[in-house]
Amino acid sequence: MRTLALLALAPACALLAACAADPAYYRGYDTYAAAPQRVEYGVVESIQMTRDGRPTGLGAVLGGVAGGILGHQIGSGSGNTAATIAGALGGAYVGNEMERSRGNEDYRVVVRLDGGGTLAMREVGEGQLRVGDRVRVVGDRVYRI
Repeated sequence: MRTLALLALAPACALLAACAADPAYYRGYDTYAAAPQRVEYGVVESIQMTRDGRPTGLGAVLGGVAGGILGHQIGSGSGNTAATIAGALGGAYVGNEMERSRGNEDYRVVVRLDGGGTLAMREVGEGQLRVGDRVRVVGDRVYRI
């Protein structure tokens, strides 16, 4: 009887031990030091707008679905199938071109630092920047002073 109780108790202890939390996993937040951010000052030297015209494919998919639905409304029989295919292909092409022409506007800000160097940044903080503005660079962002 005692052997049977020990045999039943051993797997139960093993299961409970497996559920125990790893103490190294639960560390406090104070053990990780934040990386220091560089803070520099300067003047905006130039601002250039760039367009990124890379399509994501969403325009082609939506255009293809819309074109296929519209093409399916035309004709009957094999003509209907041909119209559906032509509508889907045409819609995909038009949707892709519309997405490509939209583009994403991005700004490149060149800052002349007080120390004499220059930085080219893409992340602009709050507020509008103009050439000649005095700015503060924190990490990878530019803020107007």
